[in-house]
Amino acid sequence: MQKKYDLIIVGGGVLGTFHAYHALELGLKVALIEKDLQPQSATVRNFGQVVPSGMNTKWQNYGRKSLSYYNRIQSQFDITVRNNGSIYFASNPEELQLLEELAQINKKNGYSSELLTKETCINNYPGLQSSYVLAGLYFPEELSVEPRTMIHRLLEYLQKEKGLDYIPSTTILHCTTLSHHVELQSASERAFYAEKVIICSGAEFKTLYPQIFQSSDLEVTKLQMLQTYPQSNYKLKGSILTGLSIRRYEAFKECISYNNIKAQEEPSSLAKKWGIHILFKQAMDGSIIIGDSHQYADASHMDNLGFDLHDEIENFMIEEAKKIFALPNYKIQNRWFGIYSQCKNQDVFEQTIDNNIHIVTGIGGKGMTGSAGYAKENIDKIYNQN
Repeated sequence: MQKKYDLIIVGGGVLGTFHAYHALELGLKVALIEKDLQPQSATVRNFGQVVPSGMNTKWQNYGRKSLSYYNRIQSQFDITVRNNGSIYFASNPEELQLLEELAQINKKNGYSSELLTKETCINNYPGLQSSYVLAGLYFPEELSVEPRTMIHRLLEYLQKEKGLDYIPSTTILHCTTLSHHVELQSASERAFYAEKVIICSGAEFKTLYPQIFQSSDLEVTKLQMLQTYPQSNYKLKGSILTGLSIRRYEAFKECISYNNIKAQEEPSSLAKKWGIHILFKQAMDGSIIIGDSHQYADASHMDNLGFDLHDEIENFMIEEAKKIFALPNYKIQNRWFGIYSQCKNQDVFEQTIDNNIHIVTGIGGKGMTGSAGYAKENIDKIYNQN
């Protein structure tokens, strides 16, 4: 028999990798198996914003715990974490009202935030259009990472410093419960053995347990994003979230005015049609990432989303972005889409098979922010640490 692990995790995205981190912290012998050479899906196709402020109170707590884990790891190994805060810009009185209400919720929750005047926002964020902004809500504790780099650095850290066995380019086709362990069979007919297995498969629903996923409430979301060329002599700090984000993010649903304000929105707008809200984040090379849009399909029909990038979406996002920031240039060097899975009626998809096989996926857009905190709770639950 090959080497036997305490835990094997299938899926090397941010959710699976933070499960590995917390299991290693318990002293367990852990392997992480990834179907590709390196993670290629939602974990690397996003903004790299770690923003608990955008989540409801439950998930904000997970996100705040995630901040501490990111900072702890960064103090030991560079995983590209930057402590540069995030800000929401209100463009009209309704959005300002929501910011003021969220500030009070955060005060009650003990989460640091600061309302900024229009003048302060303009002074602190070069190129911000005075015709757009009324005020801002700033979160000084929030982080950003480089999404195409962070997960690779985190995996490197876990291998070098924590003893993780990382097994890439390996597709697991079967998990079988035996008398005292679980056997995993790969497409290359290699066998792996563990006491427990956690499957963090993201939006990969066709290989392991397809019947479970097809009958679930899981859906997939396709997000379209852009990246400019590096901006000469221009610095934009932190994560920038704008009026359309205020109207989308879960945190604002806890505001007393939210439902009334949402009811007044124009239902036929392109923002509604494509689920667009405008975000900005400057990458370390000086380029600006702009996005994003949201298209949805049930897990069983995810292929219907296709692989095309829509000019209509791109053009709308650029025109809206120009209303918010006068960047030195809006010349686009990269365009891409990401796909993540989420649940329609619950926070995350969890199912246990034969006691020792745990499926955990469908964390949606909460992954980069919430995974580290949520994974700690889940590992503790699986290993009776509570």
